[in-house]
Amino acid sequence: MSFVKRLVQLDVDSTFIQQEAIELLAAKAGVLKAVSQITDAAMRGELDFAQSLVARVQLLAGLPASVIAEVRSEITLTIGAAELVSLLHEKGHCVALVSGGFTNILQPIVDEMKIDFFRANTLEVVDGLLTGRVIGDIVDRAAKATALREFAQACHVQLSDTVAIGDGANDLDMMAIAGLSIAFNAKPVVAAAADLQINEPSLASVPQLVGL
Repeated sequence: MSFVKRLVQLDVDSTFIQQEAIELLAAKAGVLKAVSQITDAAMRGELDFAQSLVARVQLLAGLPASVIAEVRSEITLTIGAAELVSLLHEKGHCVALVSGGFTNILQPIVDEMKIDFFRANTLEVVDGLLTGRVIGDIVDRAAKATALREFAQACHVQLSDTVAIGDGANDLDMMAIAGLSIAFNAKPVVAAAADLQINEPSLASVPQLVGL
């Protein structure tokens, strides 16, 4: 059987990692309840993601940038995530992470695990403080789909050989165009749209689901 190269692209918050990074930041700023309510509405697809992100990040204005390192230390990978990346790389496949979260927090994970492709939002920091804004274009559901196309082309993988894994409404566009979509402990609207579902707190079954 000839080798078919794959690209596996995962959402980050509550998929590749166990936390929602923005909620960890919000807890530091004392605005967790307000941010959580906006997050939940966006994940259910009731709010446009870009608008919801802008609203949530605004609530972080004035937070010292030093909290970014604190939040990094609170992040834990989802069970099976590291093993999945190692296995995919070992077998010659590509791995991408796409996130409505933040490069400021996630970059060390990407570097350490040698993730092939990564796209996320960047929190603006001026004079050591978060400004309450993000820099550049917001990574929303359309941007995640665009990233899948671009990353597939960059690693010479047919779109039909891509896998998209996510849990929220923000992941629907990339899941719709991927060759195989997997809902991970997902909101009902996402579970209904996916080819396959994982309903346990681990990514350990992914290799079997994608035929590795």
